[in-house]
Amino acid sequence: MKTRTIVGIRIKKPGKIYYFDPGKITYNRGDKVIVETLLGEEFAEVVIPNKEMEEDKIVLPLKPVKRKATEKDIKHQEENKAKEKSAFDQALKAIKKHKLDMNLIDVEYKFDNSKILFYFTADGRIDFRDLVKDLAAIFKTRIELRQIGIRDEIKRMGGCGVCGRELCCCSYLGSFETVSIKMAKDQNLSLTPTKISGACGRLMCCLKYEESVYEEKLAKMPKPGAIVKTPDGEGIVESLETLKEVVRVKIQDKDEVKHKKFAVTDIKVIKDAQIEDYGVEDKELQELEKLEELDKEDMEN
Repeated sequence: MKTRTIVGIRIKKPGKIYYFDPGKITYNRGDKVIVETLLGEEFAEVVIPNKEMEEDKIVLPLKPVKRKATEKDIKHQEENKAKEKSAFDQALKAIKKHKLDMNLIDVEYKFDNSKILFYFTADGRIDFRDLVKDLAAIFKTRIELRQIGIRDEIKRMGGCGVCGRELCCCSYLGSFETVSIKMAKDQNLSLTPTKISGACGRLMCCLKYEESVYEEKLAKMPKPGAIVKTPDGEGIVESLETLKEVVRVKIQDKDEVKHKKFAVTDIKVIKDAQIEDYGVEDKELQELEKLEELDKEDMEN
């Protein structure tokens, strides 16, 4: 298999890792570099040092790393970051002047100062043409306003999850994936909306992480309510310990009711149960379905 030397670059944290051609230079993790992108020059950081990678795992052709960042580049980047704070305040005043119903979230100067991006959230579409004209007159450069979703808003703002750690979207997630109620159900989690939604108010991203494992194991297991044959006789499946592949069965033995656990390989399904409902009240189910629908809309936009 043909390989190619690559270096992994992250332009902003958190964000995707892009592969570049290091040329004949060896880059170490943490090195600051200047790269050329579709949006112009970018100040970035090396997160994967030089390594060989199979070509079929790379999108070719690779763009080359322009250079290691110099002291001048680093100082320029720091100046841009300082200017972003001032630009944020000025943009807020302009938004207030035009009485626009939008919430400014962040400002980003491109490294080569070719453009300034203003990120905002809003309910519905906003006519910001006059605002763009005002901002262009103030900053004397190209202006771009980008409407983002609630997940992206929290990603840029930062925060901690219920686990006590920095939010996944703020620390390493490069992109968002659709999350569903079924994932929480498969993992036997509480289906209370407040317990499975994150700081953004959407279903937690971490529901996705182990879903493939649960799907694989659940495919081999009967559903709760199924009638099964066990070494101790026929019974009804009460619950599952999915990761252990263990089934808890209720067995009627004459006048005695037994509750026993069996490995899934030790039982035979006589009649599987229908897919059970979510077992929550209608109001909670409606809230969950609304969260799921909002998540789909976020992915589409």
